[in-house]
Order: sequence, then C-alpha cells, then structure tokens
Amino acid sequence: MLEPFLKEGKVEVGLDEAGRGCLMGPVCVAGVILDPKCTDVPKYPLKDSKKCSPKIREYLCEYIEKHALSYSVQFVKEGEIDEINILQATMKGMHRCLDDIQEKVSFDTILVDGTYFPYYTDKNFEVVDHVCVKGGDNTYQSIAAASILAKVYRDRYIVKLVSEDSSLEAYDIVNNKGYGTKKHMEALREHGPTQYHRLSFKPCQKKLSNEC
Repeated sequence: MLEPFLKEGKVEVGLDEAGRGCLMGPVCVAGVILDPKCTDVPKYPLKDSKKCSPKIREYLCEYIEKHALSYSVQFVKEGEIDEINILQATMKGMHRCLDDIQEKVSFDTILVDGTYFPYYTDKNFEVVDHVCVKGGDNTYQSIAAASILAKVYRDRYIVKLVSEDSSLEAYDIVNNKGYGTKKHMEALREHGPTQYHRLSFKPCQKKLSNEC
C-alpha cells in the first residue's frame, strides 16, 4: 500500500508525467490533491500507472476526477519540447499544473516524482516546500494519482490523433503511444519523421542511419 501523505495535516499536491521518453507527441503532466476526508474507497488501489491495466487506469482516472480536492492536466507539445528540451518542458508543465490548481485550492507541500524540480512560488511569491521522491509513484498516493491522470489523458490524445491522421498508422503509434518500438523505428527509417515527432530527439532527425 502506498503512503497517503508525507506529513499529516499538510495539503499536498502530487506531480508526475507521462510520455517523457517518447519520440513523438506531447509530454503530459498532472497534479493531484487527494481529499483526506474521502470515505469512498476505490475498488482498485491507487498505484503507479505502469502497474495498472488500461481498464483499471480508466476506472481510477474517473475516481480521481470525482473525488480529488483538485487536479490539473497539462500538455507541453513537441515544438516546445524541441525548443527548451524535454526536462525543462516537463518542469514547465508541472508549474502550469500548480498555477492551475492554486487558483482553486491552496497547498503547502509539493511531492514530485523524480530527482529534480525548480522551486515554485505561490501567489504571494512565497516559495512552496517541495520534496523530490525517486520512484514517487510507488511511494505516495497523490503522485500515483497524478501518474494515472497523465497516462490516461496522453493515451486518449494519441488515440484521437491517430484517428484523425491515418499517416501515423505506418508508425504503429496507436499501440506504442510514441515510444521507440521496433515498428516505430523501422517506420522512421523508411518514412522519416512526421510533424508530430520530436526533432531534437536523435532517432527523429531527418537523416537516419541504419544503426538507429
């Protein structure tokens, strides 16, 4: 079982992302403040999105949306990723989530999945305490909840994108969700990158060698 909070009595927002290692499409970032007073227990426990089946992720996503005190999901598109790099794009998405959430709910602690986070200031320009947690989506419920929202929202985006642009079928994007699988890499060699690929990522650069 994951920990419900880092410190009792604090309003904690968990942050996580999905799609950071993909070759195409946006990185999706989510922030979640769970309600400590919620008595409606989900039939499946909150856990890292990678450990949930798609069906369970969808169920938990709906549960989180219904019962969280607040949440936000933000996309940072491939063009912005290429411009500022994937790490900074992810951090920018996290700050956007926090900006959105603090318009609705005040919080005093930020729990971040990972090892790096640039400090965040609230409306009064006060630095909010944050804690970076390696493997945080396997440690705290709020981070796990954020990982679920980020994964579900990004997967929905990718499925919709493929349905609207049939050229992506050659890259098997609906199945690999933009990760560098064998079929995806073969299609990159044969067809080159699309408008949705991250051109700053080496496998997506215009001239691909057979070693890619």
